[in-house]
Amino acid sequence: MSRIGKNPVAIPAGVTVEVANNVITVKGKLGQLTQEYSDVEVKVEEGQVLVERSSDHKDQRSKHGLYRSLINNMIIGVSTGFTKELELVGVGYRASNQGQKLDLALGFSHNIILEVAPEVVLETVSEKGKNPIVKLTSFDKQLLGQVAAKIRGFRKPEPYKGKGVKFVGEVLRRKAGKSA
Repeated sequence: MSRIGKNPVAIPAGVTVEVANNVITVKGKLGQLTQEYSDVEVKVEEGQVLVERSSDHKDQRSKHGLYRSLINNMIIGVSTGFTKELELVGVGYRASNQGQKLDLALGFSHNIILEVAPEVVLETVSEKGKNPIVKLTSFDKQLLGQVAAKIRGFRKPEPYKGKGVKFVGEVLRRKAGKSA
């Protein structure tokens, strides 16, 4: 039995969960998310969502914990939401936004302009003497991670000085450099 899959997912107040035709729909104050599923059974009982499998076949075992985690992330997302913060480390690295357009100056000959999905709320913080921070907030954890990874991919942190775009709180593996 999957350790994660057998745990029920509690449904908080203000969130509705509907299951029909192998599609689960979660609605909350922040938005609505849908997820297709297969090879498992999803039941909504007494304020909980239960994910069950009918056999120990490899496909069903692998999807048991997966769908439980996806449903849990959907419920957390529509009730409280998710936030990721990216820090721009480097001399002259800047970030600004106009609505959903993110303008990044990352040491290239041109600025990078990224149009962010409307489900993701974008905010940039620039304080004197501190590195610029890009805050991303959304109810969709998958989309949020995808946008954050895209921004980080423009200039990944290098191992010698740590310059680049990194997540706030991320620990980088540093190298010693040349020894004279």
